[in-house]
Amino acid sequence: QVQVVESGGGLVQAGGSLRLSCAASGSPRTIVTMGWSRQAPGKPRDLVAGITTGGSTNYADSVKGRFTISRDNAKDTVYLQMNSLKPEDTAVYYCYAATLPRTYWGRGTQVTVSP
Repeated sequence: QVQVVESGGGLVQAGGSLRLSCAASGSPRTIVTMGWSRQAPGKPRDLVAGITTGGSTNYADSVKGRFTISRDNAKDTVYLQMNSLKPEDTAVYYCYAATLPRTYWGRGTQVTVSP
């Protein structure tokens, strides 16, 4: 079992920055990949960014160049630095921790970007 808890959401103006954190506990040594997805009202949940234990990253095209994912393996924590935020980035952001054979999700943290 793995538990993931997000923090760091909030309200920011367009062009501003936020940093999200996600801490994993339980059996973090079984985690292969951690990352973030987001879901805006009335839309499906979409991948934002992911990072493997080896440090390989991937990003959605919509956030490339603005968001940076990083990982502190010693703390079993993943961060999402979000810069140049846009109103369309408004969503609930969910952290995930992928193990074999299942993926664990956090409860989400709201990010709201005002025009």
